[in-house]
Amino acid sequence: MVCLAGVLLVASNGPQRERPSMKVRINPLAPYRGVVRRLFLLYKHTLGLMLGGLVSYVDRLPDYRRRWLRSAPSRTAAFFARLFLKRELRRQPFPVQLRRRLEMLGPTYVKLGQIMAIREDILPQDVTDELQHLLDRLPEVPFDTIQQIVEQELEAPLHELFLEFRQEPLGSASIGQTHRATTYHGKPVVVKVIKPGIRDTILSDIKLLQMLAVFLEWVIPQYQPQVILEEFCNYTEKEIDLTYEADHAELFAANFADFSPIVFPEIFRDLSTENVLCMEYFDGMKPNDPRIFDLSDADQEAIIDHGMGAIIKMLFEDGFFHADLHSGNVIVLPGPQLAFIDLGMVGRFSETIKRHMLYYFNALVSNDIDNAAKHLMAMARVGRNGDPVAFRRAVADLLRRYRVQAAHGRFSLAQLILSSLNLGGRYRIFFPVEMTLMVKSLVTFEGVGHHLNPRLDIPGLSRKHVLGIFRRRYSPERLGREIRRSIPELLDTMVQLPQLLSDGSRSLERFLNEDQPAPEKPRSTGMRSGVVSGAFILGGVFALVQVGNPAIWVPLISAGILVYWFGK
Repeated sequence: MVCLAGVLLVASNGPQRERPSMKVRINPLAPYRGVVRRLFLLYKHTLGLMLGGLVSYVDRLPDYRRRWLRSAPSRTAAFFARLFLKRELRRQPFPVQLRRRLEMLGPTYVKLGQIMAIREDILPQDVTDELQHLLDRLPEVPFDTIQQIVEQELEAPLHELFLEFRQEPLGSASIGQTHRATTYHGKPVVVKVIKPGIRDTILSDIKLLQMLAVFLEWVIPQYQPQVILEEFCNYTEKEIDLTYEADHAELFAANFADFSPIVFPEIFRDLSTENVLCMEYFDGMKPNDPRIFDLSDADQEAIIDHGMGAIIKMLFEDGFFHADLHSGNVIVLPGPQLAFIDLGMVGRFSETIKRHMLYYFNALVSNDIDNAAKHLMAMARVGRNGDPVAFRRAVADLLRRYRVQAAHGRFSLAQLILSSLNLGGRYRIFFPVEMTLMVKSLVTFEGVGHHLNPRLDIPGLSRKHVLGIFRRRYSPERLGREIRRSIPELLDTMVQLPQLLSDGSRSLERFLNEDQPAPEKPRSTGMRSGVVSGAFILGGVFALVQVGNPAIWVPLISAGILVYWFGK
């Protein structure tokens, strides 16, 4: 059962102890200590990748291009390049070399590779397919080291902390390693431990990426590399502090408290620090497990429905979503229920972006091309020499092409959104980085849905859940609560507004009287009512755009219409 807050578990048959203090060990020199060494390592692997790419290119030349003196410069350069390459990489194709060098560079670049693995719109398929292997198990840390970290962080021997702690790791990722354990209360849990030395390595890499971003901003400013790399660094820096993941799990659980088919791990705060996270263990199967086809058709349809509903709720209703979602981070439980794990990387939408995203997504699944292009443009920032008119035209053409493909059963909402975002660079139109992270969530559940049902109607299923959000948002009960909650603010606005409008009307009338003879009284009266009416309507429009609360903008716009009608 998912808990909304941290729980202190002290079993009657287990030793009692106080909650360990969550110490934050800050070393201001740590990020810079390994920068020079990491810079040399990055330079070495970048140069090696370039040489390896040349060798791979020559190896793939057709036979007639490698005869006699044909392609002599490339073949000669490749001959000497082989001498400087690692023997294990000389004969490997370029995608394998890229993956191996990212793994050699360490966890920060593995995370970059994982993001690249979903960018099928800009990278060749053989590259993205190979980078998918970065999601697999990475080298394990010896158990003795893990035990030492846990005991140091929780300030007690391991046998006093857990009834059982398995030595074999459950998983080993780029940043952390997980182990099965059992609390003294008999609760099966997963203990996630930050690997030793990872924090200093990542902080050094972040400094390198930040310096690289400054250079790239000067070379290719149209792609906003400084903004993109800075956002990536912020996300990665939070992943090495497990208190963020604990907070995220509890916030997700609160958002889905009334949605029982979706669960998140309970966090055991007394057994957690910034380097150790103890959370509930889910005994289920992954969505790509062959055993999932042993479930009934109704259960499989429920899995698809619950999953898509959860993703759409995260993105367009809560504005707080899982930003590192892949099949390994979703577990199918009996019921069926879906459990989301590995919650270190999350994305957030502002209220304005969330509202436009909802309208944009609704327009997409409803084949409303004009409104889809309009709301997509509303979330963008126009750069120097940007061409928003041409961008909207290009997006509309793209949507029409996808609509034709959808009629033949080849439709991917995630690919459509990615393609739309990538058009922005051509026209100097830029979008929040969260929109790219959002696509990863859609990619995951599109893949799960088509795996279980190749004929799945993604737009139809999405439309169903989007309409559910609209029904909940504009239900009479919710509107009533919003109105009651906004009554003090509304009354205060209505009390002050007449005086402000009256002062504004007199000032405008004096200004008009200075430029022309005294107007006839009926005209002045009509003008005053028009000004008052316009002010009401303008205030309502501002409230609609900035606040979006019907309890504010509906009365203001209604009052403006009434004043105009009866004041003529």
